Amino acid sequence: MSALLEVRGISKTFDGFKAINDLSFSIGRAELRAVIGPNGAGKTTFMDIVTGKTTPDEGEVLWGTESRSLLKMNEAQIARAGVGRKFQRPTVFEDQSVADNLTMALRADRGPFAVLRWRPSDDSETRVAELAAEVGLSDQLPCKAGELSHGQKQWLEIGMLLAQEPQLLLVDEPAAGMTLAERELTTTLLCRLAETRAVVVVEHDMDFVRRLNCRVTVLHQGSVLAEGSLDHVTRNPEVIEVYLGR
Repeated sequence: MSALLEVRGISKTFDGFKAINDLSFSIGRAELRAVIGPNGAGKTTFMDIVTGKTTPDEGEVLWGTESRSLLKMNEAQIARAGVGRKFQRPTVFEDQSVADNLTMALRADRGPFAVLRWRPSDDSETRVAELAAEVGLSDQLPCKAGELSHGQKQWLEIGMLLAQEPQLLLVDEPAAGMTLAERELTTTLLCRLAETRAVVVVEHDMDFVRRLNCRVTVLHQGSVLAEGSLDHVTRNPEVIEVYLGR
């Protein structure tokens, strides 16, 4: 299976600290992957590099069937190419309705005149309803986003990312602060999304990672320490020493 995203030998140093050290990583077109590791392992810097927020000192980041270099694109171009990122804290427009949040996120011409002329259509309203259903918020469409629970805000933000039709979703600690019921629904949602696109979940919660039942990549000191099923990596003596034994 050809990779959707391929990271080859990237390194990044900040003020003498090597946050990423010759990291190589790839993910397929429809795959769920969990990325774990201790604080400072390079998880956030890895996502920053893939999304164009940070430029590596060396290495390549290749994207899609044509292996285009993401390093030659800015953040907006990378997002348009199909890379979506959800941060740990949900960022939604709290004073706007769920429907309005999803409508604003729809993929469309963002030029100043196009934005001024844009009006909701039957197609846009249908798409908003589909997105709400996909993330379990159909009943909340008229509600203000600020009235949602923490978990529901996380789902709304995922819905807003899906509105951009990404091929890859980078999701940072989605289970943090969720109730048990919300965590179970989030597991189901992420697994379903990974049937048609790549989903990378950065997570500290081992119970949540186990529920995802997917391939796991362990980062340590900016490079891959181990990779495989959760049972496989958690039996690795080095992983136990640097991460699980703490």
